[in-house]
Amino acid sequence: MKSNSAKRRWAWGSLFVSVPFLAWTFLAVHFQLGALGWWVYALPVLIAGMVLWASTMGAKRAWAVLGIMVVMVVVAWAQVRPLQNRDWAPELSRGVQANIDGSVVQLKNVRDFRWRTRDDGKARWITKTVDLDKLEHVDFIRTTWASEAIAHTMISFGFSDGQYVVFSAEIRREKHEKFSELGGFFKKFELVLIGATEEDIVKLRTHARNEDVSIYRLTMTPEQRRSLFLSYVGLGNDLAAQPRWYQTITTNCTTVIWKLARVVAPGLPMDWRILLSGYTQDYLYDLGVIAHDRPLDEIKAKAHVTEKARALPDGADYSVAIRQGL
Repeated sequence: MKSNSAKRRWAWGSLFVSVPFLAWTFLAVHFQLGALGWWVYALPVLIAGMVLWASTMGAKRAWAVLGIMVVMVVVAWAQVRPLQNRDWAPELSRGVQANIDGSVVQLKNVRDFRWRTRDDGKARWITKTVDLDKLEHVDFIRTTWASEAIAHTMISFGFSDGQYVVFSAEIRREKHEKFSELGGFFKKFELVLIGATEEDIVKLRTHARNEDVSIYRLTMTPEQRRSLFLSYVGLGNDLAAQPRWYQTITTNCTTVIWKLARVVAPGLPMDWRILLSGYTQDYLYDLGVIAHDRPLDEIKAKAHVTEKARALPDGADYSVAIRQGL
């Protein structure tokens, strides 16, 4: 009697364990194959049916069937690999790459679009040459649109000759795709490193998207600024050679900054404010990466640049003007 009771518990246990597995499988099928039609969902239904059937035949058979199903799904999932040659959205079709010759860096595929609307811009890709000996400052750019807790983050490098280069780690959408936080857990999007002018990537957000953009100056030594810049261009070259997946939690716009910053400062600790990117400036302030010469609330109040940017007259030096008073 006890033996039969134990068998039933093990059989029901296999069903209980299979629920999150089946939910994960359903979502994986949805994001990878959902566009092919409703029939692709037969896979998770078939798995559920087989596990349910096996559970009526005893605990050992139930666990054996579940184990086989898990192995099959894991093996199939491992075959889903990032690609370079998809039909990309125009603004994400090229990742930045670099040739380095001493202190001189030639950046290829720098985006310099002129945006008419939030989704429509006049395409322009340029090559920029910068001298790291002229790298003067580094800024952390935070932009929000709905929740203060979630932000898109970028790093801007300013040079004494007036040039600015912004690096932004982004999902690489195809033309027909829209961003999905949930899809970012299921290999829905590749990762791309965009290198852009501020007239493109920052102005897109202050003007076409009317987002709340804030700029924070980072306190870094010349060696740290140089190392961080080289970390970014190294990532751009790596992605050109070997694509990677974007991942909503572990590989997003802010965690990429944190990982690259750890190359410069290996002891940089992980913090919940990296995951909730709207609070990353608080984290940087606590670390002293944002100067402590004023209270953080005062720095935050002056960091907002959207209204200032939208009030600029035609022909104004956008990058210089939005930094006035910071």
